[in-house]
Amino acid sequence: MPRLPKLPAPPLPAALQAPPPRPGEGNGKAGPLEQGKQAGITVVDWVDERTSLSGAGRWLLFRKVPKGTNWFYTLGSATMFAFLSQAVTGVFLAMYYRPDPAGGAYESIRHVTNEVFLGQFVRGMHKWGSSVMVILIFLHMGRTFFFGAYKYPRELNWVIGVVLLILTMVMSFTGYLLPFDQRAYWATIVGVNINGTGPLVGPYLSDFLRGGGEFGATTLSRFYAIHMLLIPGLLAALIGFHLYLVAKLGTTAPPWSKAKERPELLEAEV
Repeated sequence: MPRLPKLPAPPLPAALQAPPPRPGEGNGKAGPLEQGKQAGITVVDWVDERTSLSGAGRWLLFRKVPKGTNWFYTLGSATMFAFLSQAVTGVFLAMYYRPDPAGGAYESIRHVTNEVFLGQFVRGMHKWGSSVMVILIFLHMGRTFFFGAYKYPRELNWVIGVVLLILTMVMSFTGYLLPFDQRAYWATIVGVNINGTGPLVGPYLSDFLRGGGEFGATTLSRFYAIHMLLIPGLLAALIGFHLYLVAKLGTTAPPWSKAKERPELLEAEV
């Protein structure tokens, strides 16, 4: 029976080619900073070997940007940061909130504002952060429109951005009722009645938001569920898809920047 050819041994990694340090020498040369850095690299390599996430990270982070990119292009990232801030502060507020229209909702908000450690700060971040997010998303949509970033091949990303804008407005509307004070109560009644004047689906939309014919416990629970569960999940999924398309298609150059003319192409046209 013929012998099979002997295959060459695979090369050793660089870390294994050097002789091992003598006992007591290896740890003495590296300080705490170097040891911590090496430990972090080891953990990242261990995770990457099992998940191969480094390729996706390079594809997402290391990409070319058009000439003339300026601070206007950071409005999308700022809007995403505002959403993350709303999500984090909303989780902390939900730990104390009780969607009870018989005084529990208002009392829980009063308790967070006046008695919980840093409660007023967290609630203020969530309250004013909602206005900041609405302003930023309108500025981002305006930049996209005036820069022509909605054109081919980015039409789908523009549609997703419009849906994100609508969901952000719904998020603000449903969150306005949750303190359940006089201002929130009557302002929400006005908003729901305005929705009821819409053609065809208007009356059904009002009944759905109220949870019946009148405002009550079901209304507050429904607004809380929409604000805390439904809309954030849709926003997170669409933002992820939005960022994927941005990384895949790239960003558009500013309208005032001109493309570089190539002489060989001009000669070919002549």
